[in-house]
Amino acid sequence: MVRVRHAAVASAAAVLLFGCSRAPTPLVPIPATAVVQRPPEASERHLANLRQLTDGGENAEAYWSADAQWITWQSTREGRPCDQQYVMRADGSAPRRVSDGRGKTTCGWILPGNTRVFFGSSTHADSACPTRPDPSKGYVWPLDRFDIYTAGIDGRDQRRLTAYGVYTAEGVLSPDGKRIVFTSLKDGDLDIYTMNVDGTDVKRLTFTEGYDGGPWWSPDGTQIVYRAHHPKDSVELRQHRELLAQSLVRPSKVELYVMNADGSNQRQLTNVGGANFGPSWTPDGKKVIFASNHMNPRSRNFELFLVDASKSMATAADLEQLTFHPEFDGFPMFSPDGSKLLWASNRHARKPGETNLFVADWIP
Repeated sequence: MVRVRHAAVASAAAVLLFGCSRAPTPLVPIPATAVVQRPPEASERHLANLRQLTDGGENAEAYWSADAQWITWQSTREGRPCDQQYVMRADGSAPRRVSDGRGKTTCGWILPGNTRVFFGSSTHADSACPTRPDPSKGYVWPLDRFDIYTAGIDGRDQRRLTAYGVYTAEGVLSPDGKRIVFTSLKDGDLDIYTMNVDGTDVKRLTFTEGYDGGPWWSPDGTQIVYRAHHPKDSVELRQHRELLAQSLVRPSKVELYVMNADGSNQRQLTNVGGANFGPSWTPDGKKVIFASNHMNPRSRNFELFLVDASKSMATAADLEQLTFHPEFDGFPMFSPDGSKLLWASNRHARKPGETNLFVADWIP
């Protein structure tokens, strides 16, 4: 998934059995990080018993397995210049790398049975990290040449699932474990697709020119929430096309949308301004949790908010703010039973730019 957190600090899932299979990469063991107990901010009344699961580097996009026993996430730990994929036990113990150590990875998810994971990787394009965007272009996200791969939870038997050779990432597993929703540039624009977990039956869901991404299934699998920006005039459309030609997108104005799982009934959920991203659902499917800097769109301060999923064009007054830390909070996900919230934050960083993973008990 394209990551807002770099901006927050600086200013602010071919068939499973087919594809670019390589010899198993030796697994590099990494020491377990002690779970650090931290008090939440005083005003964060929904959060209790805050625990810090990582300690150092950039850690983000952490997602529970279906049984809440494992977490997958991406990290620059081990001194890596760009992200690789890792898994750990839900208590922060037994962390290990599952990607091959080449290129850059993003958006991992643990498949049913906890024996394999899928994630986006640029390993086919280059063993090195992709080049970062020219700072003179302002706040832009790189559309790195990710395809979706699977690997064993032990880091062995990596297989390529898609072979588009362009940005294909942001995968999320459906609640029944049968399909993956993802974002791809494969048809020339950033759109949302679904496919079976074996890579078959690819279906395109969005067709409006602009950016559609960050999709996430509702708990019953009938709806998908996502982020989008559709150019409103010829100037914005030209700028969008020019950036795409450079494998870039500018996400400073992104609102949340909801659609049915087949792509029908697309509607705008929020209308609050700024960058709204990383949406997921409360376990009852009634609300969406997400990160936003709408209070100060030029700020690095992203907070977590809740919005009623039945709303259309929700304003700031319709949101409930959940976090109150002065820097970045994002990528939230409730545990399947709704008892815990997992997210990434700059809070308690040992040095500037550090992003760690936190979990807290959820107080309704």
